[in-house]
Amino acid sequence: MGPMSLRAEYERDVARELAHVPTVMPVTEADLEPLPAPVERYLRTTGVVGQPRVLNFRVRMHGRIRNGPDAAWMPLRAEQYNFVESRSRFFYLTSSMFLIPVSGYHRYAQSSAAMNIKAAGLVQVAHATGDELFQSETVTLLNDMCLFAPATLVDPALVWEPVNGRTARVRFTNAGRTVRAELTFNDGCELTNFSSEDRYQASPDGKSMTRRRWSTPVARYRSFGPVRLVASGEARWDMSTGSYSYIELEVDDVEYNLRAG
Repeated sequence: MGPMSLRAEYERDVARELAHVPTVMPVTEADLEPLPAPVERYLRTTGVVGQPRVLNFRVRMHGRIRNGPDAAWMPLRAEQYNFVESRSRFFYLTSSMFLIPVSGYHRYAQSSAAMNIKAAGLVQVAHATGDELFQSETVTLLNDMCLFAPATLVDPALVWEPVNGRTARVRFTNAGRTVRAELTFNDGCELTNFSSEDRYQASPDGKSMTRRRWSTPVARYRSFGPVRLVASGEARWDMSTGSYSYIELEVDDVEYNLRAG
C-alpha cells in the first residue's frame, strides 16, 4: 500500500456518500418548538432558522494534538465529512512526530468504527476498532452535530431533557448504541461546553480503552457564511489526577450540503 492509502480510503468513502444528496427543506420555526429553551435560543443565535436543513457538512481545521498530559504537542491539520442521514463520519488528519509525517483516518460508518494512524504512510502507529470505539465515535458524531451543524439538532433521533435556562441534556441512539451528553450555554445563547461520560480514551497504540469524562470547551465564535459557529476550542479528558486538554483546534471553514463534483 502506498503512502496515500489512508487518504485514498478517506476520499473513496466521501465520494460514495456524496453521490446521494437529496433536495433539502429549510429549518422552520415549528422545528424549534420541541427543543429546550437554551437549545432553541442557540439555534436562533447561530442563524439556522430559514437556512436549509443539513444533510452533510465538511469541516477543515488546524491546531495541535498530544498523546497525554506530559507528552509533547504535535502540529495538526484535519478535514472531516459528516453525513447526517447515514450517520457517517470520515475524519482525516496529518501531523508530524519527530519530523516524520503522520497520517490518520477515523472512519465511522455502517454500524462500525475504526481508527488507523500511520507514520510515513507505511508504519502502523495505532489501530483500534470494536464496540468501545463505536460508542466513542457516536459521542463524537453527536458533538459534531452540536458544534458544527446546529441545524441538525432538530433531528427527531435526538431526545432532549431541559435542565435549566443555561443547560440541557441530550440522548442519541445509533445502530443500537445510546450515548448521552450535557450542553452548557452562556448568557449570549452560545454553546460553551459539551460533556459526556460515554466516551473511551484510547491508549497511544489504540490497544486499550478507558472510559472517561470527555468535554469540548468552546473558546470563541465567528461567522461562516450565513451561520455563526464555533471558531476555536479544545477537547479534554478528566482523569483522577485532573483534567487536561489533548487537542486544540482552530476552524478554517465549514460547508454544508456538498455534492459530488
